[in-house]
Amino acid sequence: MNTIILALAILPVIVLAWYIYKKDKYEKEPLSMLVKAFLLGILAIPMDLIVVAGINMFIPGGSVFYSAFFEAGIPEEFCKWALFMLFIWRNKNFNEPFDGIVYACFISLGFACIENIMYVFSNETFAGAIHTGMLRAVLSVPGHFLFAVVMGYFLGMAKFRPEQRNKYLWFSVLCPALVHGIFDYLLMLSSAFSDNNLELMGTILFLVFIYFDIKIWKIGVKHISKMQEQTRIEHNNDIFRNIFKS
Repeated sequence: MNTIILALAILPVIVLAWYIYKKDKYEKEPLSMLVKAFLLGILAIPMDLIVVAGINMFIPGGSVFYSAFFEAGIPEEFCKWALFMLFIWRNKNFNEPFDGIVYACFISLGFACIENIMYVFSNETFAGAIHTGMLRAVLSVPGHFLFAVVMGYFLGMAKFRPEQRNKYLWFSVLCPALVHGIFDYLLMLSSAFSDNNLELMGTILFLVFIYFDIKIWKIGVKHISKMQEQTRIEHNNDIFRNIFKS
């Protein structure tokens, strides 16, 4: 039973990690760096708990908005971003625009993997664990992945457009935190209405959430394609520079 639950928790992480790895067409990142990024995502979990505890000391909680933004979206994305900046930003392997997306995704998937395991094993019944695992496989884990695509896109832009670096660095932390917060807020609010016998409002909000989720996927795919093109241009420029040096 536990093996099935564990597999259900880990499988979506493996699928998305493989997907973004295959999208890196020109210079694959070293396995050691991908493992490092994944482990940084795991490290972000205790870091996030400390940040949330600090926030709770100064900002009164209790609302759905507070939970979505100040206990999830903002601290989680900040912790991932901070670890990226500390351990990936200056690394010599971060040498192509698309690398920002790859490393941000592996950090985020490390976080999502452990979070997913914790959630599925917190259920008291096998059926509950399967239900949680399946729901998170199609919502939460892809959500973390898409927030990371947004973060990685702007980190790649910041790295390779130094004249606009400060702007893109701000975008790289604020945009995923905002998207993450809205994602969780819509889902939590929908659930809260449904739990309080307001099924119609809950259903409407869930449909709004689905629309928002589809929009995030479209933005994510667009960012991946755009950064692939930017990486192709940089790659070709490097080839020409090397030819002229010869």
